[in-house]
Amino acid sequence: MIVDERMVTFINSFDTGNTEILDAIEKEALDTYVPIIRKEMQSFLKLLLAMKKPMNILEVGTAVGFSAILMAEYGPADCEITTIENYDKRIPIARENFVRAKKERQITLLEGDAQEILPTLQEPFDLIFMDAAKGQYINFMPEVLRLLKKDGVLVSDNVLQEGDIVESHYVVERRNRTIYKRMREYIYELTHSEQLVTAILPVGDGITVSVKRH
Repeated sequence: MIVDERMVTFINSFDTGNTEILDAIEKEALDTYVPIIRKEMQSFLKLLLAMKKPMNILEVGTAVGFSAILMAEYGPADCEITTIENYDKRIPIARENFVRAKKERQITLLEGDAQEILPTLQEPFDLIFMDAAKGQYINFMPEVLRLLKKDGVLVSDNVLQEGDIVESHYVVERRNRTIYKRMREYIYELTHSEQLVTAILPVGDGITVSVKRH
């Protein structure tokens, strides 16, 4: 945990919940050990949606569709969401959840590897939400920046990796070292890109928020 657990509990004690369908999908996901965005991230996304009012949203990493539905529920009523998922077992669950939430016309699910799908997309997006395989963020970055509108916002989740990101390379478990190295590179590129203004925030498991300059 990157923020004191008592502080997180205090912050989340003010959470007012989501819509009934989102609460149901969240419970199902947690019961089956499917990772979804944390309460703090949910609150942040809802705030960002209210501020930015994005009409075209791209999500990289659908899982069971929780965050896509949240963005559809709390974004502008006629916003359109494109989401990409590569894990075969979760795709049908996500599609079923979109129907349950009555968002199947608003959310387009693209099946396959984001690295192959992103170059086929053309429409620029007001908001891009990165929540896929963490070791791939750096590989997705060139296409994501191409697809992000000027003044568009890029949000990347889980960038601090439960605090591992600040540890020495030798302290990190061997199996996590590639992700660790790539995530450090990704954060560096975001914060040093001339195209972006970026902040790193200790929300949930750490996020970056970037705005594309004119």
